[in-house]
Amino acid sequence: MRAGATELRRCLPSRQAALHLVARAMSASPAASARTSPPQTDDDADKPRLRALREQLAQEKASFGSFSKGQYSSPVPKRTRGEGGVVIHRKPPWLKAVPTQGENYQKLRDTVRELGLATVCEEAKCPNIGECWGGKEGTATATIMIMGDTCTRGCSFCAVKTSRAPPPLDPEEPEKVAKAIAAWGLDYVVLTSVDRDDIEDQGAAHFAKTVSNLKERRPKMLVECLTPDFRGEKDLIAQVALSGLDVYAHNVETVEGLQRRVRDHRAGYAQSMGVLEHAKAVTGGRVLTKTSLMLGCGETPPEIEATLRDLRNVGCDVVTFGQYLRPSKRHMPMKEYITPEAFEEWQRIADGMGFKYVASGPMVRSSYKAGEFYIKAIIEASRSGGAATDEEQAQAASSA
Repeated sequence: MRAGATELRRCLPSRQAALHLVARAMSASPAASARTSPPQTDDDADKPRLRALREQLAQEKASFGSFSKGQYSSPVPKRTRGEGGVVIHRKPPWLKAVPTQGENYQKLRDTVRELGLATVCEEAKCPNIGECWGGKEGTATATIMIMGDTCTRGCSFCAVKTSRAPPPLDPEEPEKVAKAIAAWGLDYVVLTSVDRDDIEDQGAAHFAKTVSNLKERRPKMLVECLTPDFRGEKDLIAQVALSGLDVYAHNVETVEGLQRRVRDHRAGYAQSMGVLEHAKAVTGGRVLTKTSLMLGCGETPPEIEATLRDLRNVGCDVVTFGQYLRPSKRHMPMKEYITPEAFEEWQRIADGMGFKYVASGPMVRSSYKAGEFYIKAIIEASRSGGAATDEEQAQAASSA
């Protein structure tokens, strides 16, 4: 009996393979999508694991039913070698980045070099740097990475340098950042940082000082902060949340079941949810809270839906979805490329859950400029007691 059970488990498809089979079925005829799981036999009575798998697949298939526009994802192709032994990794046609050129791109790059600033755009090798830095005056966006360019954590997806003992903080950095923003003439700025577990307050005071410095120079400027988790310490979260910022962002990154595979062991799903919840609570709901999810890491649609529900339960206002792209062969490999149609469906699902703004697309990143048009409209409308106009919403949609 034990040998038979072993053979049965060998014959069963892996969880990922089963999910791909279901994904392919989504583009089939309505009759095919309506098929139920195979009928059980008397022999199944002593095979609870088989029954559990069938029930789970049936539930997940029902959840996937809304993805009716086409295949949910495409597999990552194997690397091939071209002429001269050059490794070729062909990406799907929908993954096209804007070239890094243009007057604004040069202006932002030169200012960053001159002032010795670090940007997550460059350090994390963001594919949207050409589009964001090359935007028109007033819409160009650069995400400034404060507290240095070296992180104390080592997430498997991230291209930022890591070290247990990074260089000390630059006490003049808040002034340098304010000078850079003034030179760029931006009215919406995103600040982020590396994790600094080597510092007693993990850099919370430095973060807060940078925000207050910016607000002193440009009171009407909108400031978004994409923060570390501060190990969940509420006093540090509050220090940054109450510094005068307008948007408190912290990335959950992936679904609960993949946290240990994707993120550093010091991060965690519940801890990140707690950060977003406390930032909202300590400010009395006055600031927008925001997070981002990478897709293509091996997560399933039901897991994504569960994550969205958890985010709404902690009052998260804004969510973005983007395709995970492997920075190098040393980093976590991709599991699949999510199609544009699936990203559109996640946009619809998240909108229906009540998020104030959703940006969803293969090339979208947590600091992607498309979100800032509408987020800016939300903040300014709340200041004046109104709501974002149809024209402002249309501008945001056309920029996504």
